[in-house]
Amino acid sequence: MAFGAFNHHRQKESMSDINVTPMVDVMLVLLVIFILGAPAFTGAVKLELPQAEAQAAQQPAATVTVAIDAAGSLYWNNEAVTMPVLEQRLKEAANMAPQPELQLRADKDTRYETVAQVMAAAQARGLEKMGFVTDPKEKK
Repeated sequence: MAFGAFNHHRQKESMSDINVTPMVDVMLVLLVIFILGAPAFTGAVKLELPQAEAQAAQQPAATVTVAIDAAGSLYWNNEAVTMPVLEQRLKEAANMAPQPELQLRADKDTRYETVAQVMAAAQARGLEKMGFVTDPKEKK
C-alpha cells in the first residue's frame, strides 16, 4: 500500500517504501537496556535459614500383591493361597501401621466374580488402599 504526502500539490509521486529507521532505533535501545539489566534479574536474596531438628519422613507403606490367574487361583505375593488364608492375611495387613497398599493383578480372562470377591474381602477386613495393576499397551 502506498501513501502520498499530505500536500499533494508539492509531491506528485507516491511514497513506495516504509521508513523502518525509528523502529530499528527503538529495538536497539531496548536490546541495550535488556543486556545491561539482565544481571539484575539473576540476583538471589541471601538468607541465613534457621536450623531445626525434625523427625525423619515416614517411609512409604509396603505393597502387597494379590494375583488372580485365569482359572481363579489366588496368589499372595506370588505364593498360592486359598480364599480363607487370603482373608486372614488381608486382616493382618489391615492391622499393620502404616497399612500396606493392596495391588490387585488379574488375568484378562479372570471371572469378574472372583475379582469382586477379593475386593469385597479386602474392604471388609479394613484395607483402605487398593490399586489395579495392568501391563502397558505395546506401541505398534
